[in-house]
Amino acid sequence: MATTRTDPLTLEVVDLIGTVVARYHDEYEEVAARYGLTGAQARVLGLLSLEPTAMRRIAQKLKCEPSNVTGIIDRLEARGLVERRPDPDDRRVKIAAATEKGRDTARQLRDSLRFAREPLAELSAQERGVLRDLLKRMLGESPD
Repeated sequence: MATTRTDPLTLEVVDLIGTVVARYHDEYEEVAARYGLTGAQARVLGLLSLEPTAMRRIAQKLKCEPSNVTGIIDRLEARGLVERRPDPDDRRVKIAAATEKGRDTARQLRDSLRFAREPLAELSAQERGVLRDLLKRMLGESPD
């Protein structure tokens, strides 16, 4: 059984992680609004800019109901940012894919997010590597 740590250092680290997450979400919502998107729409567009994805898989990644994803995709599609395609392996499955306009918008969104990038730029490559490895370890992933 895992031990719950309540020492002052652990509590401080947990609080700092919470602050980082809150600031990141605040900036993400603010930047998304500049492009007339909600935070959820921006997250879906960001995912789809990396690779076309089945609607059900998007819902799993975002930890939400598939019907929510359908509504988000509808709104993004109406703006010409994404399109639906049949899955070449299973025509019953719908794949959502970013259009060229959608990929451009997603890139602009990513480029506008400064909160984490600017402080990270002040860290050395070694420090960023250590931070990456520690975060992966916290998530149960193995470092590269």
